[in-house]
Amino acid sequence: MAFDFLMPVNERVMAHCELLPSQTLGKHILKHSLSHGLPELANVNVAILGVNEARNAFEEKTEPLDLSGIRLQLYSLMKGNWNTTIADLGDVEPGNTVEDTYFVVKGVVAELITKNIIPIVIGATQDITYPTYRAFDGLKNMVNLVAIDSRFDFGLDEDFISSHSYMSKIITDKPNNLFNFSNIGYQSYFNSQEEMDLMERLFFDYYRLGELISNIALAEPVLRNAHLVSLDARAIRAGEMGLPNNFSPNGFTGREICTIARYAGISDNISVFGIYECENNNQSFQLISQLIWYFIEGLNFRIQETPDGNNNDFTKYTVPTENEYLIFYKSHLSERWWVEVPSILTAHTKTNSPALLPCTELDYLDACDQNIPERWFKAYKKGFN
Repeated sequence: MAFDFLMPVNERVMAHCELLPSQTLGKHILKHSLSHGLPELANVNVAILGVNEARNAFEEKTEPLDLSGIRLQLYSLMKGNWNTTIADLGDVEPGNTVEDTYFVVKGVVAELITKNIIPIVIGATQDITYPTYRAFDGLKNMVNLVAIDSRFDFGLDEDFISSHSYMSKIITDKPNNLFNFSNIGYQSYFNSQEEMDLMERLFFDYYRLGELISNIALAEPVLRNAHLVSLDARAIRAGEMGLPNNFSPNGFTGREICTIARYAGISDNISVFGIYECENNNQSFQLISQLIWYFIEGLNFRIQETPDGNNNDFTKYTVPTENEYLIFYKSHLSERWWVEVPSILTAHTKTNSPALLPCTELDYLDACDQNIPERWFKAYKKGFN
């Protein structure tokens, strides 16, 4: 069993918990401890998992990630008005080879998914996204991956897997379960034209940093459709992270990245949330812990909604365009929007009905002005399901 390879939470963190007020997260999180072993997972909703593997880092890591430093900050935060039960399963230590580490991560994450527990994976490097993606093997045929990242991370075909090239491995490796990849927050000067062309050819979605800063709500429908989220902390600007090396002066602010984390938590579909490329300083630890807090906060506001024109909780809008009739739905509960996408995969849906793509009110208004939303066009070309 993959859980057998997990190392317990550091005793320094456990001792710190004893001194915390009763309202803090540290007093409510179930912990994998040296004295008591793994906690009972029967009623757990979220599991925290540290991964200290860094041998495939693009930029060599001079020291291991201080996962205990992140925990000290997270445990000190006050618990929200939540019904969520959280467990901290401890850490995956580096195996004899990187592949050994990947094997354990894949096994632990797959086991949690089957138990309907959402893992929050805190990793030293973003290539850990690969084993979390492979955890869906045999569990889900079509996986939607969203990366919050300044780079697309395709790398070169001949590159070994690294934190800058793991996406090439995901796209080419068998079994190929990736249905859609979306990038939130790319910065053009970090990405080659060949990578941009590849995103277009595969009908993947990508949203420039400046576009999102102008309207952070654009990230919500992208995350609403995701099963797996990979957040590269280098998408956050250096000043917010305490000015560590290898970070850019441009990026998301702390407020913006916490908003995105909350959108991820609200998403009905997200099964794995990963945070990678953290640096060892107290300001970074504080921001990462607050990201986790906002993700769990969002999780507590999840609403299971299925748009239906016959349901009084939704309004159906039919927009005639030159070549198509676009059908939009708006929820009165959450004010979220969807659009129908006739799909070549429609016959494989249980209801044999058009697939529903999360969208924004702006997409509806664009359609009213006879401008087909780009997200609809890409989904139609891909055969969205």
